[in-house]
Amino acid sequence: MTRICVPVCVSRLSELADAVRAAANVADVIELRLDYLTEVDLSHAGEAIANVLKAVDQQIILTLRPAEYGGARAISAQDRLHFRLQNSGYLKSDRNDLWDLELDLALLLQKRAGEGNDVVGTNLCDWDRTICSYHDFVGVPADLEKIYESMAQTESRILKLAVQADDALDCLSIFQLLDRAQHEGREMIAIAMGQAGVMTRILGPSRGSFLTYGSVDDESATAPGQLTACELRDVYRIDNIDRQTQITGLIGRPVAHSISPHIHNAALAKANFNAVFIPLEVQDVNAFIKRMVRPSSREIDWELRGLSVTAPHKSAVIGGLNWIDAAAREIGAVNTIVVEGDELHGYNTDAIGFITPLKQRQQSLAGLRCAVIGAGGAARAVVWALKAEGAIATVFARDEAKAEMLAQQFGVAYKPLSNATFRDADVVINATPLGTRGKAEHETPATREQLGEVRLAYDLVYNPFETRFLSDARAAGCETIAGLEMLMAQAVEQFKLWTGKHPNVEVMRAAAKRRLGMN
Repeated sequence: MTRICVPVCVSRLSELADAVRAAANVADVIELRLDYLTEVDLSHAGEAIANVLKAVDQQIILTLRPAEYGGARAISAQDRLHFRLQNSGYLKSDRNDLWDLELDLALLLQKRAGEGNDVVGTNLCDWDRTICSYHDFVGVPADLEKIYESMAQTESRILKLAVQADDALDCLSIFQLLDRAQHEGREMIAIAMGQAGVMTRILGPSRGSFLTYGSVDDESATAPGQLTACELRDVYRIDNIDRQTQITGLIGRPVAHSISPHIHNAALAKANFNAVFIPLEVQDVNAFIKRMVRPSSREIDWELRGLSVTAPHKSAVIGGLNWIDAAAREIGAVNTIVVEGDELHGYNTDAIGFITPLKQRQQSLAGLRCAVIGAGGAARAVVWALKAEGAIATVFARDEAKAEMLAQQFGVAYKPLSNATFRDADVVINATPLGTRGKAEHETPATREQLGEVRLAYDLVYNPFETRFLSDARAAGCETIAGLEMLMAQAVEQFKLWTGKHPNVEVMRAAAKRRLGMN
């Protein structure tokens, strides 16, 4: 059974009932984060909490977490102990509600119970209604197994462990602990926080996690990397994921901005495939390929079917593959990996993804003068595709050494980007990340003045849909192609490589537009 727990974090008791009602619309379990209440409101919380327990059918988790374990404010162990003692009556026999208790307090209570303190041992700590939790917001502790063993020494019904992940590889220890807990007959919640840990939130329940956490909306997330409950259900179809579900995903750094999970999961759902596409923030791509991807050496038992590869790993992954198609080899970049038996096959769908929308505008590209801004992996695919169609490409880049190297490899001209004019170009293509949502969102590689005599401007950036480059180009009188067109075209090719089927393109496009706020 998949359970999504939605935390409720309000500072005033007057806000509690409305917040719980909102959570109840999307949650299987509701966590009341009592540490978010002001000290005064917490001291008078009894009646409000009792009313909540009467008002909802969902299982409730009561949590009073101190700041050192990710709580909203400093709360001493003595105060937490006192609160639990004073309010132990919340847990009624006719409900299956739970207390979340940090490991330090759980060990203290168990010690006191063992010393014969019946009041503490019996009234305060009903272990069958207790979650023993441990949090590390810095990283993955080297002694994670020992921490688990300390938690397992308590009589708590459920163990919870949440650690910060900086690389998708950090999720391995989480999945391994879930396997161990299942083998030992212990109920467990195990999560890696941060963008690199998102896969544990999506796949955890299918691998034995008692629950996963989701927020009501993006603004109310209580831990880094937490998805909304609606995303977990509607985008990732978490209720349908099992150990036989085929896994596909995006590897890169960063990946949080990508809308590929929305596009591919919509297509997988429409085709009724038992498969999911997840974002994977990867730092050490060679280690990731060895430990999580290659069938002969991976340390996780999962039905991995393939991966989409984005910056900065498109060239680095090549060394870990068994076979590469001709286009990817000539371009020097792989953006798609397919697991074929015990082998990893690499492809480049960026080239066909780029050229398809351009050919829809221009039947013949022979002799078309194209200015390509950028000298990275995307620019390589663009130049290769243009040359294959007989277009005339010139590379413009801030890094002249990289531009010269790319130009020499493909036999095209290059020029410095500083003070560039594009009056001799029919088409200007932005193959840089400038304009991508985030720090570079308001930047552009070419201004309105530089684009004044250009017929067509093509931006490979797709998020946001309307970049400064495109708005400047339209103001200069240019026709435009948005990056979403390339993203869609290359995603179609990836889907076919992974599934052998052609996706429903309109479903993919509708999902992309929803994510970009275009509906």
